[in-house]
Amino acid sequence: MSRQQQVRQRAGTIEKNAIRLDIDKAELVVEALNIDLAAMYVLYHQLRKHHWNGSGPQYRELHLFWGEAAEEAEYSADEIAERIQALGGVPVSGPAMLEHHSPIPFEGEDVYDARTSMKNDLEAYGDIIESVSSHIDLSESVGDHATGEILRERLVKLEEFAHEMDHFLAHDSLTLWE
Repeated sequence: MSRQQQVRQRAGTIEKNAIRLDIDKAELVVEALNIDLAAMYVLYHQLRKHHWNGSGPQYRELHLFWGEAAEEAEYSADEIAERIQALGGVPVSGPAMLEHHSPIPFEGEDVYDARTSMKNDLEAYGDIIESVSSHIDLSESVGDHATGEILRERLVKLEEFAHEMDHFLAHDSLTLWE
């Protein structure tokens, strides 16, 4: 059995695509999408951390919410990665590259109270919403309307979860117990 490895495509490169988007335009869109992909994975890991470590009087509701939000973030990441590949690019995938490309920082390993966790999540969602919105405009400005549509669908979900988080953070919820 041969142990020879052959690189099919180098990370950071763009190849011709079946979509027929010029390589220069595809490169701009892929670069933007890799930012959104990285952000989705950083968000996914943060949401999973909160899902695993949540506690308090609203534990069950928060546990389910964070689990659902994490699943949606993972689904969004997959959609974005598949679009990157369709455009002739290579989706970022390693932890170092995800952290490097993400516009949102990873919250870290510490465990926070539910309110702080939710505030951190809402802040991350706001940053991602801004990024995705600008990338819709970018993709459509170069004639890639399908990517714009994919990002619009992801944007709707991001805004829905951000809206729900805002409700969790209402003054009468997630009360700290001392």
